[in-house]
Amino acid sequence: MTYEEIERFMKNKSKGDYPVRINFKTRKPIKGLFIKTDDYSELSRKNLWRIVSETYLESYNTSKDINLARIFNGAEMTRLENI
Repeated sequence: MTYEEIERFMKNKSKGDYPVRINFKTRKPIKGLFIKTDDYSELSRKNLWRIVSETYLESYNTSKDINLARIFNGAEMTRLENI
């Protein structure tokens, strides 16, 4: 997916931070939360996205520790779905 497609999905998504299902070309789908950090605009222009996986969501919601997120390349994503 291009960064424009992902940005459009993020803007059209309902208000609030909710996890989404992310399908990839070469790996199993994950459920995760896109997070916006200080470097969000720089990363998104490069089609890179910080995502907290479902496994760490509870910890992230209490601590807001960005080290719980991983960076994924948007070019490897094939589809985003609200869950």
